Amino acid sequence: MNEAPAADDPQTFEDLGLHDDVLKALGDLGWETPTPVQRDSYSMIVDGNDVIVQARTGTGKTGAFGIPLVDKLMSIDGDEQALVLAPTRELALQSAREIEKLGAHRSIDTVAVYGGASMERQVSALKKGARVISGTPGRVLDHLKRGTITASRLRVLVLDEADEMLSMGFAKELNAIIERLPSNRQTLLFSATVDRAIKRVAERHMRDPIFLGLSGDHVGALGIEHFVYMLSGMGRVGNLISILEIENPESALIFCNTKAETEEVSAALKRAGFNAEWLNGDRPQREREKVLAQTRRNEVRFLVATDVAARGIDVSHLTHVINFHLPENVEQYVHRTGRTGRAGRTGTAISLVGPNELGILYYLRLQYGILPVERTLPSAGEAKTRREADRIAMIDLAYPNPPDERSLALARRLITHPDAERMLAGLLGAFFGSGSEEIDEVAAKQRRRGRRATTPPKPPKDSDEGVTEAKAPPTATLYVNVGKSDDLKASELGRLLQERTGLKRREIGRIRVRNTHSLVDVPEARAKEIIDSMAGAVLRERELSVELAENEGAAPRS
Repeated sequence: MNEAPAADDPQTFEDLGLHDDVLKALGDLGWETPTPVQRDSYSMIVDGNDVIVQARTGTGKTGAFGIPLVDKLMSIDGDEQALVLAPTRELALQSAREIEKLGAHRSIDTVAVYGGASMERQVSALKKGARVISGTPGRVLDHLKRGTITASRLRVLVLDEADEMLSMGFAKELNAIIERLPSNRQTLLFSATVDRAIKRVAERHMRDPIFLGLSGDHVGALGIEHFVYMLSGMGRVGNLISILEIENPESALIFCNTKAETEEVSAALKRAGFNAEWLNGDRPQREREKVLAQTRRNEVRFLVATDVAARGIDVSHLTHVINFHLPENVEQYVHRTGRTGRAGRTGTAISLVGPNELGILYYLRLQYGILPVERTLPSAGEAKTRREADRIAMIDLAYPNPPDERSLALARRLITHPDAERMLAGLLGAFFGSGSEEIDEVAAKQRRRGRRATTPPKPPKDSDEGVTEAKAPPTATLYVNVGKSDDLKASELGRLLQERTGLKRREIGRIRVRNTHSLVDVPEARAKEIIDSMAGAVLRERELSVELAENEGAAPRS
C-alpha cells in the first residue's frame, strides 16, 4: 500500500474542478464545501487509482466516491457501470439515492438491489440500463449468477463499510462477486478500520492501492465523552429509565445484545412515556424502513437496536449512544460509540455496567485508553425532589390560561393565611387523589411526552403490579391460554391482537405473561368483539382460547 501525498487543500467544490452539471447538483443538495474525505480522495480517485480510505461513518464517504463517479469516471454517452457493495439494505439504498441526486443533471441513473425486496422489480430496473448499482453482497451475487447484472460492463467497484461487511460474514460472497468482475476495473475500498482482514482483501483484489488514512472509529471514540453507571445487575430496565431522566438525551441509539431485549426495552420506554422504537433482524423490511425514516426526521427520540440491525444506519443528529449491556468485545464498543459526535458535533457514550461486565470495561481502558467517568444513580432524596417537581409541572400544565381576577385575589389571600400550608396541602391532595405512586408515574410521563393536561388527573385503580397511566375508559381483562411455558413474549401477543382485531397499540393495556397463561387489558366496550375476532387464532403452535378473566390471577369466567 502506498501512502497518499498531502492534499493541496481546496476549500470549495469549484476548486476541485468539477463539471458544471455536478456543481449544480451539489447546489441542489445544499452542499457548500467538501468534507476532508471528499477533498483528499477526489484527485487520486479520478486519476484511476485503486484507493483504500479509512474514515468514520458520517464523514461524507458516500460523496467521496459518488462525486468522482458522476463527474469523471462515468461518461455521459458511455455504457460503463459502477457497483457499490454495502453491508446493509439501508446503506445500499442511501448510496443509490445520494448518487442519483449527484448525477441528476448527467443522466446517470441508479438502482438499489437487496434481499427482502422484489427480484422482478430489480430485474426490470436493471434492464432499463441503470449506470450505478448499489446493493448488498447476497442479492448482487444472485443477479450476477442469473446474468441480470452484466459483469463485463462494470468498470468501478466500491466496497463501502468494508470492515462491517466482513464482520457480518460476507467474505465468501464478496470474493465470489469480485472474481466475476473484469480484472481491469478500478476498486475503491472505504472502511472505518483497516485490520488484517481488510489488508487481505486489498492484497487479493486491488492493484497497488493508495492508502488515505483520515479517522477511524477508534479516533472518533476518543473524541467523545464516556460515562458508566455501575449497577447491581438487577432491575436494569428501571435503571435505564432513571439514567434517561438524569441525562435527558436529545436523541440516542440504545444498543442491546439480543433481539428480545430490543423489544422489551423499547416497550418499557414507551410505557414510561418516552418516544422509542426498536430494530432487530426480525422486523419486516417495510416496518424497518418506516422506523428509519422516522428516526432520520428526528421523530423517534430513542432507537433501540442490536449491533447487526444498526450497521449501516447513518443518523447524523444522534447526541448519545447508550449501551444497555456492554458488547462482548471492545472493538464493538468502539464501533457503537463512533456513531455519535459526527460532523463536528459533540457526542456522549453512556454504558450500564453490571458485575459480569467489569472485564470488558477493564480491557477498554487497557486497549484504547478510554477512561469512562463513573456516575451514580439518583439517591432517594434526589428521586423525591424529581417527583415533587413533576407534580408541580403537572399543575402548571393543567391550568395554562391566566386566572380571573377573583381567583387571583383569593390565591393571594390564601398564601398569606397563617395556616396556608395545611389548606394548600388539602387542595393538592384533592387534586392528585390518593394514588401516590401512580400519580407520580403519570406526572413523569406527562413531562417525558410534553403532554398538556387540561383537567385534573383521576387516580388510577389500585393494582398489585402498578398502573402505567391514568385512564378514563373502563377496561376488561382477557385470559389467554399461552404463557411463559410456551416461550411467549408479550410483544408477540400484542402484535397478534393488533392484526386480528384492528386494535391500535395504544388501545392495548398491560400484558402480563404468567407461566401457563397471559392476561391482557383491553377496552371494555370492545371485549366481546375482540374475543370473537381471536377465535381460531394460533400462536406458538397452539390454538388460542380467549375469554374474560375472573381476576388478575384467575382462570377465565365460566
